[in-house]
Amino acid sequence: MKLGVILICLLSPLLILWLTYRYVALRRVGSIIIAYVIGCGLGLTGLIPDTEEMHAVQTGVASAAIPLAIPLLLFSSDLRSWMRLAPSFLKSTFFGLLGCALAIVAGFLICGTSDPQFFANVGGMLTGLYTGGNANLASLKIALGVDDTTYILTSAYSTMMSAVYLFFVIICGKRVLRLFMPDFHDDKNSQGDDVTIENHDDELFLGLFRKDNLRDLGTALLLTVVIILVGAGIASLCPKSAFQSVFILTISLFSVLASLVGRVRKLKRTFEAGTFFILIFSVAVASQVSLRTLTEVNPDLFLFVTIATLGSLFFHVLLSALFRIDTDTTLVTSISLICSPPFAPVMGGVLKNKAVIGPGIAVGLFGYAIGTYLGFAIAHLLLWI
Repeated sequence: MKLGVILICLLSPLLILWLTYRYVALRRVGSIIIAYVIGCGLGLTGLIPDTEEMHAVQTGVASAAIPLAIPLLLFSSDLRSWMRLAPSFLKSTFFGLLGCALAIVAGFLICGTSDPQFFANVGGMLTGLYTGGNANLASLKIALGVDDTTYILTSAYSTMMSAVYLFFVIICGKRVLRLFMPDFHDDKNSQGDDVTIENHDDELFLGLFRKDNLRDLGTALLLTVVIILVGAGIASLCPKSAFQSVFILTISLFSVLASLVGRVRKLKRTFEAGTFFILIFSVAVASQVSLRTLTEVNPDLFLFVTIATLGSLFFHVLLSALFRIDTDTTLVTSISLICSPPFAPVMGGVLKNKAVIGPGIAVGLFGYAIGTYLGFAIAHLLLWI
């Protein structure tokens, strides 16, 4: 069964790319959205068993796909465009962190009166989770002395609400936000050099496997493997708790440095190859959704997690709209903080804008760095309210 799950995750992108090539309507929907729909379908129907053993396999596939995707996605990046985007991303990051804090406080005021210590600890863990990731959630469990049951329920409910959040921002986030927020704009566009990703899912299917592109793709994959090995070697010198963040930071840094070399930046189809691995990641992650977490719900805790998740997005969007931050920057920043850096390329693919991927990963890594400290501070702040 394990081999079957791995093959499903690895082969699904081929089906997805064929479908988007064959059907215009599906091409308009987008390959990444289709990947999440297929993944959720596999999980909710029970075709992939909802067991810890299967989840470990799915997590392993997702964890392997992202290090392969990030260098390929970044090889064609333009560092100069990042510099132009920096002010907007700095503001959006601040609004994202502030929005998360406001949502946690709102949730605590609504749900926390019955057991202030309990909900203060949960609020601290959620702050770390939605500004850094699961590593910060686990660190705060230990730092705040949270029991296993509370930790498991908080993690399960946040997974459910993160799925709701994820589907919203991926499927209709831009269409909703652009009603009251400005569109993404890069001055480079005015000079005739387009920085956006073209909508060519049909070409993804054809172009990736064309003979004249195989040499460049082989070179890119070889360079990717070298960067991964170097990144893993450097990260292994750090404490185990810091391995993931150091690893992602290192491979991202070396990938950006590689993109400064003209020969690397001009390699054909690297971004499309990276997108292929993102599809593998998307199917593996989405297929972990199940009906199990819908049973035996703790109403107050579930409400708190719901307010924290959706409130973080609400306040982030509200502040960004007031200060005229564009839709793409807001969405990539939000998903990097709430869902972690690997989702920045996913959002960049949905938005068809590769210019925001590098800064989005940087935002998520910054969240990794401060998430535990911010969560610890928020937990103690809530007890003073």
